[in-house]
Amino acid sequence: MTTFDDLLDVAGAFGHYQKRIFAMTCLMSFPFAGIYVGIVFQGFTPDHWCRDSAVVEMRRECGWSLADSRKLTVPMVNSSGALRHSSCEQYEVDWNATKLTCDTRELNLTQVPVTKCKDGWEYQYAGRNSLVTEFNLVCSDAWLVDISQSILNVGFLVSSFVFGYLADRFGRRSSILLSNALNLITGLALAVTPNYIAILVVRGILSFGVKGGWMTAYVMLTEIVGVEYRRTVGILFQMFYSVGLLILPLLAYFIKDWRWLQAAITAPYILFLSYYWFIPESPRWLISRKKYSKALEATKAMAKENKRKISSEFETLTGDEADSSSVSVLDLFRTPNMRKYTFILMFNWLTTAVVYQGLVLRVGISQGNIYIDFLIAALVEFPAAFLILLTIERIGRRLPFATANIVAGASCVITAFIPDEMFWLKTGMACLGRLGITMAFELVVFLNTELFPTCIRNLGVSVCSSLCDIGGIVSPILLYRLAAIWIELPLLVFGAFAFTAGGLIFLLPETRGVPLPDTIDEVEFPNRRREQEKKPLKSCTANSEETVV
Repeated sequence: MTTFDDLLDVAGAFGHYQKRIFAMTCLMSFPFAGIYVGIVFQGFTPDHWCRDSAVVEMRRECGWSLADSRKLTVPMVNSSGALRHSSCEQYEVDWNATKLTCDTRELNLTQVPVTKCKDGWEYQYAGRNSLVTEFNLVCSDAWLVDISQSILNVGFLVSSFVFGYLADRFGRRSSILLSNALNLITGLALAVTPNYIAILVVRGILSFGVKGGWMTAYVMLTEIVGVEYRRTVGILFQMFYSVGLLILPLLAYFIKDWRWLQAAITAPYILFLSYYWFIPESPRWLISRKKYSKALEATKAMAKENKRKISSEFETLTGDEADSSSVSVLDLFRTPNMRKYTFILMFNWLTTAVVYQGLVLRVGISQGNIYIDFLIAALVEFPAAFLILLTIERIGRRLPFATANIVAGASCVITAFIPDEMFWLKTGMACLGRLGITMAFELVVFLNTELFPTCIRNLGVSVCSSLCDIGGIVSPILLYRLAAIWIELPLLVFGAFAFTAGGLIFLLPETRGVPLPDTIDEVEFPNRRREQEKKPLKSCTANSEETVV
């Protein structure tokens, strides 16, 4: 009996065919990075204060600086132990009824009552335009910027289930093409939408499409390469997301309007529409759907491009693979091993999102250069990828995954107790935590695809990764609410999450060098060798008489 792994050895485990598809799908990671964290630049909140039209007019006539006019407009307030100009209050003075001169800036207004901003805001953001400056999303409306990222995660969450089903039911190729078309339409629509509420709706639809396509492309890559290459394509595919992070601040620096930045982020999807002619369906998925003739035809095309030839002994590809027509989300929880893997992976997805985003947001509240700070934070992710590539084939998947979480947890706890005076030590330890959780983030995706069988792999990855989106919603709440009690308290919570996740990983099996499972039976009974003459499985699900609940 011929399996797809047998055919893959003959057709080429990582030839020109796989390299071409790998290169094409990796390009999809560039705009994904911009959509995921582009709000850092598109929704940037610059220094701002209440606007007074009379004072603005005098500033122009008298050649005052912004600092001079602020003295007449806004009071000083105590913020985090330091005196700063208020962002949401102004002096209650009618300068239109008061004779202003160019020397008025020297007035002492400390005893004048204050009120909320009445005439809008001014921004120290000359020549640039963000969502905040265009729609005045500050003070009482500042929460609308935060909800923008929450809407993004809601879209990701819905996409995890919908695209997981679509990819397992209708194919990897169709799902990727649908995603690219949806992303192009909604991405360009977002760049021209005039109303902020409509922007939130369109942004939610965009996030729905972009995550579904990215996750499906990742799953397809792991299915078309040999077992010895899965770790390389999996990690490098995620590294292209990090490359996208490096490109983003450069784009944002030169493109000063958030709408044009959105158009630039979306532009690559015009190219991705051409994938209709270049991206084939996953042969492994075709076999899981019992489309054996199409699977054999696709594998022959793979062999031809790889300059290989499939001999006649492989001409009768039959059903040793599983059919996915009857799978459902319940199959992730119905049997003991599947249930254990699902819960552990779900918690790890939640943990990596909470800790990763929490550490990024913690660095982002500093008053440094946003472009340089973002670039440095992105560079931290590259050593993580190289460490994974160096270890997972020599040591395995499980130990580096657990170690990465434990290192991240230890770094968070230690950082919390390092005095602020030891700045470089505190910064270095925080970077070590970022390195560890980045490794964990990349490994959880990788291990998720290796533990679940073909017939439910995409759905399994999507369902488990949905906890990542919930973590993205929870993380800023944990950070800011707990920081109000004690600035370092969030780090202790992040450490507890990471330690727990690291310990649970030891309950998972090692997958190094293990062929991808095709059925739930193979997950539940990993040591059972199926005999050659065994009848083909009629379903992805485990045999009822062998299922242990």
